[in-house]
Amino acid sequence: MSTSALDIGTLGLLLGYLLLLFPLAFILFYRVKLLKPLTISVVRLTVQLLLVGLYLQLVFKLNAWWLNILWLVVMLAVADVSLVNSSRLKLRPFLFPIFVSLAIGTGIPLVYLLGVILRLPNLMDARYFIPVAGMILGNSLRADIVGLSTFYSSLHTGEKSYLLALSQGAALKEAVRPFLQKAYTASLAPTIATMATIGIVSLPGMMTGIILGGTDPFVAIKYQIAIMMAIFSGTAVAVILGILLTLKTSFDRFGVLDPEVLK
Repeated sequence: MSTSALDIGTLGLLLGYLLLLFPLAFILFYRVKLLKPLTISVVRLTVQLLLVGLYLQLVFKLNAWWLNILWLVVMLAVADVSLVNSSRLKLRPFLFPIFVSLAIGTGIPLVYLLGVILRLPNLMDARYFIPVAGMILGNSLRADIVGLSTFYSSLHTGEKSYLLALSQGAALKEAVRPFLQKAYTASLAPTIATMATIGIVSLPGMMTGIILGGTDPFVAIKYQIAIMMAIFSGTAVAVILGILLTLKTSFDRFGVLDPEVLK
């Protein structure tokens, strides 16, 4: 078995962009208003990944713990802003609690996976630390967007039932429980569905990448199982903390949702 994946040359990479002709044809034919956002996203994807690739070469070469932590903080900060904006919430009240929830939701399974499961002698080894943190954080980000937007939008539309619960003597956490349950279910359901179909419907990126790198498929499968457990655990923690930690900044002292926190 080959010990490394085949390199994609510059010409091959450029040919990859030709795959966009299919969606572009449909967008133009049906006049779907996605041409501008698609163009911006493709340009951003290309520039960001090329810059990150150059940066990661340096990070992997130096393999300094402080540089790895700094990169994780940058990842968390970018994810934090993106999450709040995508959830249609105001930035100021949510930035810090969401950052904390993402940091805890990423940190706990990350340390457990690297230290307990893989038993790495150096938990800050950039080759493991950064990619695994990125996978956990990326999945937590998607789930958190669904969870936060569902929680606050359902609270906004179901304000009468929520206020009724408050008027009947329910505490804030008791009154929001039905909305929290709905948001938690919506945020975790996609990950649960993904876990149920992995290996049959899809081969995940991490598993495929390890196999392409020359690793035995069964070793790749064990890695994928471990990372899925870490991803789901981190997602579950980040979503629930993301909601609970924002309660203090989203409601007034009477338990009424502050309309200023919603965009």
